[in-house]
Order: sequence, then C-alpha cells, then structure tokens
Amino acid sequence: MGRQRVELGRVQETLLIPLHARAVETARRRPLTRDPKAVELVEALDYDFSRIGGGPKLLGAVLRGVILDAWVREFLDAHPAGTVVELGAGLGTRYERLDNSTATWVDIDLPDVIALRRHLLEESGRRRMVAGSVTEPGWTAAVEAAPGPYLFVSEAVLVYLTEAEVRTAIGLIAGHFPGSTLLMDTVSAAVAGRERAVNVAWSCDDPRELADWGLRLRDSRALWELPPEARARLTPGRRVLTGVLNRLSAKGGSRFSRFDVG
Repeated sequence: MGRQRVELGRVQETLLIPLHARAVETARRRPLTRDPKAVELVEALDYDFSRIGGGPKLLGAVLRGVILDAWVREFLDAHPAGTVVELGAGLGTRYERLDNSTATWVDIDLPDVIALRRHLLEESGRRRMVAGSVTEPGWTAAVEAAPGPYLFVSEAVLVYLTEAEVRTAIGLIAGHFPGSTLLMDTVSAAVAGRERAVNVAWSCDDPRELADWGLRLRDSRALWELPPEARARLTPGRRVLTGVLNRLSAKGGSRFSRFDVG
C-alpha cells in the first residue's frame, strides 16, 4: 500500500509539527518521551517533513506534550474509568502512550482531520472520534454518553481561535460538564504578535484572568518547567538550554495550565 496523502487546511496542517517532533524524539538516545506510534504514522504519510524544520520548534512541541502527559497520568491514576477528551486531537497519540485499558477517550477535530485519523488510527468501544468544531455544540452528546469524570485536553488548539471562539468553546465545557478539568496552553500577547504569520490569534498573559470565564486555576507552568521525572532525563546540553529558556520565559511566553471548570 502507498503512503497516505495529507490534504489539510493551513491551520490543521500544524498538527504535523508535534507528530514529527515526537517521532524525532523517540529516535534520540535519551528521549523525553517515547512514541513508536508517532514514528509509524510519520512513515505512513506522504508528506515532506523537512518543511517543518527542527531545533527549538520540535523541542518545544515535545516539552509541551511531556507536561500535559504528566497531568493526564495524574487524572487516570485518580479516575481510572473516567473520560479523556482531546479537543483538536490532530494526529495525537496520547491514547497509545497513556491508555490504562479502562478509561474512555473521545477525540474531537474538524472533519478533514478526523477523516485522516480514521484512516490511520482505530476506534474502539473505549475510543471514539467525533468530527466537528470545538466551538459548536455537536460534540457534547458524544462526551455526555461517556462516563465521568471528564478531563479535557487542548494542546496547541485554542490559540488558533479568536477570543470570542475560545470563550464559546470554554462555555460549552462549563455549561455541559461543570466539575470537569481542563488542560490547555496559552501564549502571551508578545508571542502571539510574533506568531501571527502562522495564524495564532488568541493570547492570554495571565491564566488567572480566565477566572471570569468559569475556570479556576489549579496549576500553571512555563514550557521549560518540566516534571521532575522528565527533567531527570535531560542531557547536560538540554539541561543548560532549558534553564536559559526558562529564565527567558519569565518575561512572557507559553504557559500550560490545569483548571477546574465551573
């Protein structure tokens, strides 16, 4: 069989960055994350991944995933039969990395992305893929049919929406799933200004400001503030690099936050 062509919109195509990053990281001698499924997917796609580039962009995507994975593990440890909802699932492979054989997973993304996911990844009784926009209520029924409690994960998704659209998406979560948990990344206005060319549209300088949206901040960290077990796997060179970048991030950058909803 030939490789699968990639025909996605400009914003949707950004989903290939974290996929490529995890595949490249897996091949390292001391990887921060291991993702054989990402390697498999990269090999299955007819796409020139050299267009993505490397260096800090790929490392940043890896670190983002490491931070969010740690919080997902905590949720599954506390609620092994709960439901993890991936908002803008892309070609994410968190199910393959973290599934505990009892949790339910709901992957939500736009129709073209879900079509690609279904070609490459399998649904099951505990894993459902839903085509739709996170700003429209059609996806909520699929989540309501799954057992609670609920953990929503937004990884490099909401930053591509307008503030009004982000409010709408969060409002759907708060309205239908009060008491759930939301993991999401935000970027400062300074970062958003630099990233306009790649369609970053929404910025948030302080995640605590989202309290007015029905979100209570539980944890927040910068991109380079890794969980202890991940920091222990850093090579000496990466340890120096992340230390420098962590100090720079204090001046404004990406943040990763865990919120109680409603």
